[in-house]
Amino acid sequence: MQTKRIRTLHKIITALIIVTMISLTFAGAMGALYVREASEVSRLRGEKGQLGADQALPVLSVEVDNKTAQKQEPGMPGQDASAVTEAATAGEDSLSDADAATIAALMQSKEAEVEQAMKDRMKDLVTGEDGSPLKMLRSFFPENLIYSFENEYVFAPVLEEVEKHSLLEENFQKTEEGLMQYVENGTVTSHKGIDVSKYQGTIDWAAVKEEGIEYAFIRLGLRGYESAKIVLDEYYEANMAGANSAGVAAGVYFFTQAVTVEEAKEEADFVIEHLKGYDVSCPVVFDVERISGGKGRADQLTKEERTDITIAFCEAVRAAGYTPMIYGNVVCFTRLLDMAKLNDYEKWYAFYDDYMYMPYNVSCWQYTEKGLVEGIPGNVDLNISFKTW
Repeated sequence: MQTKRIRTLHKIITALIIVTMISLTFAGAMGALYVREASEVSRLRGEKGQLGADQALPVLSVEVDNKTAQKQEPGMPGQDASAVTEAATAGEDSLSDADAATIAALMQSKEAEVEQAMKDRMKDLVTGEDGSPLKMLRSFFPENLIYSFENEYVFAPVLEEVEKHSLLEENFQKTEEGLMQYVENGTVTSHKGIDVSKYQGTIDWAAVKEEGIEYAFIRLGLRGYESAKIVLDEYYEANMAGANSAGVAAGVYFFTQAVTVEEAKEEADFVIEHLKGYDVSCPVVFDVERISGGKGRADQLTKEERTDITIAFCEAVRAAGYTPMIYGNVVCFTRLLDMAKLNDYEKWYAFYDDYMYMPYNVSCWQYTEKGLVEGIPGNVDLNISFKTW
């Protein structure tokens, strides 16, 4: 019941945010439009006044000359001069009225256009195939990373000090088979990969290679989230040997539950020891995500503690001659880690959708957990990387 009330409250808050956002956007658009139109009217009035003055001078000159011809004393004000001045400004009030009417009509037209454009944009975002209120909020608040966490929306600021990528949204394309790729000037520049563990069972790596898979991240092991025991993935050796034999570039990942820097170094030593004898051309990955559906021993770490643990693992891997990488989702990269201290390490980002919602620099994007690849029974995670190693 409490959860239902919270969700209802969140819906109300979201609706209020959207209404406020629309009102502010509309007011801003109208304000900008008013300033622009007022400036235009001022310009037109200036041109008209200048035109009137240009036309009045010859008339005034003629009238003065005529008065002079009629022996009027030099310098005496002639009545016709006043009439000319009056004529020069005549019609100004009527022009202002016309301008006001034109502006009013234009304002009404622009208001309708802005309102309709906002409605169309909101409709596209919410009713699209992958639409949702969350996606709409993300579209309107690009200065934040917005996500749902424990039944509430979180607006995390995008940090200026964290390196950003230069990828363009319009360059991401999906094939007819549902595979994501990044295309620049008609050329696919992304690279197709997978990640596997014991849950994929026995893999036909030759078939995987034939499918066009270029690389694979293979789970090496994990630390128990309750027992704290470090264990090797039971399919690790078979997967590494199979990938190496088939010519699929290999990297590894380790699921951490370290709660101290010392434990992180212990995990790194375990990983490095089990890399011996294999061709590991891709990064060695530190998986810092939270336990799904359970309580992990690392759940209570502060952001500073988890960041120090991550740095300790990555530096040990780098010292051993391998490329360190950090795996995480939007929660990891906003709530769990201090990203400003991790610019030196590559990132592997998990986000399951048709758009890559992450401004920070990432080397690899895991975009679905429901991929199908020849040679692998059942579903498998699919990735695209924006570089090779």
